[in-house]
Amino acid sequence: MAKIQMMTPLVEMDGDEMTRVLWKMIKEELILPFIDLKSDYYDLGLAYRDQTDDQVTVDSAKATLKYGVAVKCATITPNAARMKEYKLKQMYKSPNGTIRAILDGTVFRAPILVRGITPNVKSWIKPITIARHAYGDVYKASEMKIPGPGKVELVYTAEDGHEERTLVHTFDGPGLVQGQHNILASIESFARSCFAFALDSRQDLWFATKDTISKQYDHSFKDIFQEIYDRDYRKAFEQAGIAYFYTLIDDAVARVMKSEGGFIWACKNYDGDVMSDMISSAFGSLAMMTSVLVSPGGVYEYEAAHGTVQRHYYRYLKGETTSTNPIATVFAWTGALRKRGELDHIPDLVAYADQMEKASLATIASGKMTGDLARITDLRDPQVLDSISFIRAIRANYEKQN
Repeated sequence: MAKIQMMTPLVEMDGDEMTRVLWKMIKEELILPFIDLKSDYYDLGLAYRDQTDDQVTVDSAKATLKYGVAVKCATITPNAARMKEYKLKQMYKSPNGTIRAILDGTVFRAPILVRGITPNVKSWIKPITIARHAYGDVYKASEMKIPGPGKVELVYTAEDGHEERTLVHTFDGPGLVQGQHNILASIESFARSCFAFALDSRQDLWFATKDTISKQYDHSFKDIFQEIYDRDYRKAFEQAGIAYFYTLIDDAVARVMKSEGGFIWACKNYDGDVMSDMISSAFGSLAMMTSVLVSPGGVYEYEAAHGTVQRHYYRYLKGETTSTNPIATVFAWTGALRKRGELDHIPDLVAYADQMEKASLATIASGKMTGDLARITDLRDPQVLDSISFIRAIRANYEKQN
């Protein structure tokens, strides 16, 4: 079989721990035998990020702006323990946060449905897509420990020196304070990405915040969404037969749990982080979730929605066999390759992505799966495979199709 040729490179962002191991397996078994891969490679493993003072993360994001499509492996956001473990020069911020800020995009996450894995919420029969704002909030927050009694204020100093102040709290003892921010242009980009994605996928769009409590921060999100919808998208939504509506975040949760799915749920950055984990777990597994960052300018970055699977990695280092689910990482690769094929008008590359995803799901539906899925499947007597055996089973199914 002749390898599929690519025209334009995609940006390849390697990662950390067990997902880095899976990354190599997937390339060797599912990609390189079938595609003459062209990629602009960046090592976002924590050791190399430290070596470059995290400049490699910035460089990878700028390359994504250049080429338009990227695929990213899961990476570590270090805490104090990780800083000590890896002997880091500093406690670097989330690489995902850095990339998202540069690309100015929205993260869309949706569960991967497969026969034999029934959602825990019995009414869910269609995927629920989480649209997560990819800038600001706690991920860009400044924090301070308050040592004792005193006053904390928010202070804005204009370029002409004029100041405005708002009291945060008067402390009578030790405490903590955190300052969050956002940018109106980023919120507008978030709204436009959500409306455009809803039209492309012909799905209703929900948006939810807590504007009754956060009367300026959250309320501004609500107002911006409504203004852009009324001015630029209402007519298109009505013609497409889809709806947009706003509700409080707690009401949205209640509605979601009683729904049948099949819509997009737009959330602020932290809300989207948490709710996407809830949605993926309730549909089956964090490893069965697609994730794509879409910028208003048409730039796409595909990744797995889960972390680096640290526990399995430590077992792998001891020489133990692991049964780590690679599906989300496989779908990150197929998503990026499909988009590259669409943009460059290479139908064989699009077909490859479709067939590899079909082969992956057929492998699970046949009863061959990793341990996380075997624990929740409806299928009788599933065959639990280790990571490499599962990936090779996918390859065998793909080769049968072709």
